[in-house]
Amino acid sequence: MSFDLDGFLPYRLSVAAARVSRRFAALYEAEAGLTIPEWRVLAHLARSGSVSVRDIHERVALDKSVVSRAASRLEAAGWLRKSEHETDRRLIVLELTPEGEALMARLGAIAARFQAELCAELGPGAEAFAAALTRLAGEG
Repeated sequence: MSFDLDGFLPYRLSVAAARVSRRFAALYEAEAGLTIPEWRVLAHLARSGSVSVRDIHERVALDKSVVSRAASRLEAAGWLRKSEHETDRRLIVLELTPEGEALMARLGAIAARFQAELCAELGPGAEAFAAALTRLAGEG
């Protein structure tokens, strides 16, 4: 009996996640010229407010160096600002600028439409699929 990679659930989840991520990335790249790491940093900041690079690294599954480079590009574009942490000078705190907030409002609408389209593609099983992902991610 040989190993069936195409039937191996972790492999299938990884492939599906990469394909869905690329589809969505094409939308925010077209709207704002963002990369996947830049989108993840902005989306996390829009959700959580001011946070450190370390906090983003832990939440969005990107190396600290990738988060730092994305933050530098986003700062240069005027979408976020960096500052020192109040009590720990080793930490850099990131927060959206008003321009970054406006961008995330536009991108949030694009994301909502994309999610609605994806749920329509999944059909009646969309809710159960979302619940299963929550369990697999250890969030529920």
